[in-house]
Amino acid sequence: MLADHPLDTVLLVTDLDAAHRFYHQQLGLPVVERDEHRLVVASAGTQLTLSLSSTGTADTQTQAFWRVTDLDAELDQIRQRGVVIDEFDQDGLTTTNGIANVGFALAAWITDPFGNTLGILQPIPTGG
Repeated sequence: MLADHPLDTVLLVTDLDAAHRFYHQQLGLPVVERDEHRLVVASAGTQLTLSLSSTGTADTQTQAFWRVTDLDAELDQIRQRGVVIDEFDQDGLTTTNGIANVGFALAAWITDPFGNTLGILQPIPTGG
């Protein structure tokens, strides 16, 4: 069954060198593979394929997200590498220092150089 196998994500990028700088150098994700068409990075047993595209991503919706146990610490680490955390104050979503409480999680978002929005979530434990 498919549920027994890992599910990986593919994002479109227009420049593999810029993707390497952002995903490997700034986010700290190890490179698994690279060729002239794609860059594959790893994160906790999953893989993210950054596929070279002439158009990139046209959707601003969150494309993928990480589940973390300490959102503040993760944001501090990537800020130190020059990653900008998105800020929002619109449509019922307000961030403070890059973090919003969305009910089930504390959440932050970053946008890669190609317009792909990525979330970082710290689930809020439920009682019971």
